[in-house]
Amino acid sequence: MTIAADRDAIRDLLARYTYNGDRGRVTDLAACFADDGVLEYPGNAATGPASIAAALSEGSDPRNPALTFVRHHITNPLIEVDGDTATARSYFTVHTDIGPDHSGTYNDRLMRTPAGWRFSRRLVRVDWQAGGSLFRAMASRKSI
Repeated sequence: MTIAADRDAIRDLLARYTYNGDRGRVTDLAACFADDGVLEYPGNAATGPASIAAALSEGSDPRNPALTFVRHHITNPLIEVDGDTATARSYFTVHTDIGPDHSGTYNDRLMRTPAGWRFSRRLVRVDWQAGGSLFRAMASRKSI
């Protein structure tokens, strides 16, 4: 596979993660991770697809009933491929029923698996969150 083809496959993975998350398909979102992949986001971390799906399921932190519309927008992915591993850094903005809800960065380590590219680690950093956000408070820092 060429580096260009690897980058395209990684961009597809980034999109599958967000499309599945926006639609509440946490099992499909979690399938974007390697067997020992880690998802770390403000206030939580989980390892492996089953644990990631459980952490993102409604369980102890029920979804806000006012949240009926969610769209993640990813921009400027910087992807560096090194053989069977890669890194990616992207900006994201999330729109909800209130409009712009929160934004930040994804810092990813990826690995090629028999099933294709998967996250070995995704660090989600929230840099800004609207005062009326429909998500629980999670901003790492407020932007000026």
